[in-house]
Amino acid sequence: MGGSLGKGGSGKGHSLLDALPSLNTPLHVVMLGLDSAGKTTALYRLKFDQYLNTVPTIGFNCEKIKGTSGKCKGTSFLVWDVGGQEKLRPLWRSYTRCTDGIVFVVDATDSERMDEAKMELMRTIRAPENHHVPILVLANKQDLPGAKDAATVEKTLGLKDLGPSQLFHVQPSCAIIGDGLEDGLESLYEMICKKKKISRSNSKSGSKKR
Repeated sequence: MGGSLGKGGSGKGHSLLDALPSLNTPLHVVMLGLDSAGKTTALYRLKFDQYLNTVPTIGFNCEKIKGTSGKCKGTSFLVWDVGGQEKLRPLWRSYTRCTDGIVFVVDATDSERMDEAKMELMRTIRAPENHHVPILVLANKQDLPGAKDAATVEKTLGLKDLGPSQLFHVQPSCAIIGDGLEDGLESLYEMICKKKKISRSNSKSGSKKR
């Protein structure tokens, strides 16, 4: 179900703490996906812990969300939910610049559009500014018949082909009732911390070589 997110520690407790983002600085997260995947429903379930009837997003929604459980408890996330209609997708790159993480929501019941979702996800991941940005995929609508499980979604989207340096996690979810959303947010937080730690380590080793 998971991707290349390792659960093991480094063996040095303080080194992980060094990589943790400041609780006072919100992590910048962009929520993408095809139209009708459930992005806005997921955003407002995380924000208000209740279901809100939503309309198609023309432009974007932006909300500050606080982690409520696990390692990300108390951490603020500034989440940009960007419209997924085809005419809006070229705008995605404007929102992913300098982002800490990407949430990509897929309708796990929509087999016909899974290839389209894969194409848009790969286009986003392979943009130079998104190099190695951690990816959380929400395999949404798990409450509906025919929903693909996380392993199938991972394979269909070709995430394993991205190589070991790309951090990702596929989380089964049901945005309407909130199942899987907090777990997904915690996985994204762990990946962001891991990436910051790797970047800091590479920066130190680069300085020594000079």
